[in-house]
Amino acid sequence: VTSGEVLIDGVNVKEIDLEYLRKNISYVTQEAIIFSGTIDSNIRQGKVDATKEEIEKAAKLAVADEFIEKFEAGYKSPVNQGGANLSGGQKQRLALARALVRKPKILILDDSVSAVDAKSEALIKDNLRTLKDMTVIIIAQKITSIKDADYIIVLNNTGGLDGFGTHEELLETSEVYKEIYNSQLGGYHE
Repeated sequence: VTSGEVLIDGVNVKEIDLEYLRKNISYVTQEAIIFSGTIDSNIRQGKVDATKEEIEKAAKLAVADEFIEKFEAGYKSPVNQGGANLSGGQKQRLALARALVRKPKILILDDSVSAVDAKSEALIKDNLRTLKDMTVIIIAQKITSIKDADYIIVLNNTGGLDGFGTHEELLETSEVYKEIYNSQLGGYHE
């Protein structure tokens, strides 16, 4: 933080034990990091002592179970270094399952479903809504990824704040949001 402060539940992050903080935050990037091994071992990277049930639940939340079950060896299926034998969307869902198996208090998704098809993305969003003890922060370029969020922060091209509010509020108050919305969805309101 170069100015101001970052608070979690009203407490400055500088006052929170770093190990505790790291244990309670999961971060998923757009470029999924996948390790050689198996589907199971990749998810287990998030929590080494995860049970079979926890791994399967995380995969289901990430809509990864859909493709895992199609593999002959299921969760024991081999994964090449970097996930070379998986599609972009499969890698992203596997990385999301790894983050979710930790049951973090804060989940940060940095454009992490950009390669996922629209149907799977909608299922993932629905699944994330069922998680009650988790704050989800989504960084995205697609309006469809964030329009149902409780709050949306819109940044302009220089990183300055252009708007804050709900989807509907931002359509009324943020020029940047309206421009993005119109370019992506042609101004169509659902």
